[in-house]
Amino acid sequence: MADIGRALMPVGGSIVGLTFDATVAWPAYNWMGVAKAGLESLNRYLARELGAYNIRCNLVAAGPLRTMAAKSIPGFSAFEEEWIKRAPLGWDTGDSSGVAKTAMALFTDLFSHTTGSIIHVDGGYHAIGA
Repeated sequence: MADIGRALMPVGGSIVGLTFDATVAWPAYNWMGVAKAGLESLNRYLARELGAYNIRCNLVAAGPLRTMAAKSIPGFSAFEEEWIKRAPLGWDTGDSSGVAKTAMALFTDLFSHTTGSIIHVDGGYHAIGA
């Protein structure tokens, strides 16, 4: 892994991916949750291997957004409704600007010492209990 990273980013850089928090089992998410858990693990291993080359690896855990991928998730509207009701900062499933801004910030030196992390951009929903 380190050789590939070094070849692609010889002076360092940032790898940013998107996830939907896989620390819990979500209704109707099924195998996609398992895949996201694998992605989150891969992020940690990449951070460990590529850090020596000044390559940061982080994920953005976005709240539900109306995307093409969301259309394939049965019961997605239930996620939307619950998020809108419970996110402390509010949530608009049609507005991806907060997620985009966070991803852009991760590419800058504003997060120069952050790697292997999952940054939640979900209106605070992840912090609220049942």
